[in-house]
Amino acid sequence: MVNPYKKCPVFENKNYLIRLIETSDADDLLLVYSDEKAVPFFNSDNCNGDDFYYKSLERVQGAIDFWKCAYQKKGFIRWTIIDKNIDHAIGTIELFNRRSNDYFNNCGLLRLDLRSDYEYRKSIFEILSLMIPSTFELFQCQMIATKIPHFASERKMAAKKLGFTLSKEKLIGGDDKKIYTDYYILNTTNLFD
Repeated sequence: MVNPYKKCPVFENKNYLIRLIETSDADDLLLVYSDEKAVPFFNSDNCNGDDFYYKSLERVQGAIDFWKCAYQKKGFIRWTIIDKNIDHAIGTIELFNRRSNDYFNNCGLLRLDLRSDYEYRKSIFEILSLMIPSTFELFQCQMIATKIPHFASERKMAAKKLGFTLSKEKLIGGDDKKIYTDYYILNTTNLFD
């Protein structure tokens, strides 16, 4: 088994390259994190109040530094998604094995941040289908969960095509015990139903 914190995997097809985030991604990612139409789709649950709406390059660079540090400490992995057709970063994906006292224990928690012009079923499905099959083994989890807001119809369609279903369970925040909803889950048994 590959330890993703020792050697971060790269995922690729003809349209997308997904690799560990780099400092040089900041200019492109500013277009993602300053995109007002994209921000409502970002999952900021349990992120100490950060909504990931960054209007300055310095703020994006600070986030990248934090994400790189988290990788070094084996907290989570943040990958950059590159559209190979334009050779620019168009979003990020975060994954980690969540340890908790709620239903979402030992769960691969996935956060997907995309520029709003990529918030379409086809793009989302293609990007996620590159990573999802490897996630269970990479993060030693039995379930993957991702937050999909009620208004995110394209995201829901892509997730359902991958086998995700809406969970009735609530995610409980680590420090503040706040309750979070709108999580879709995928088990190894319903992968790509």
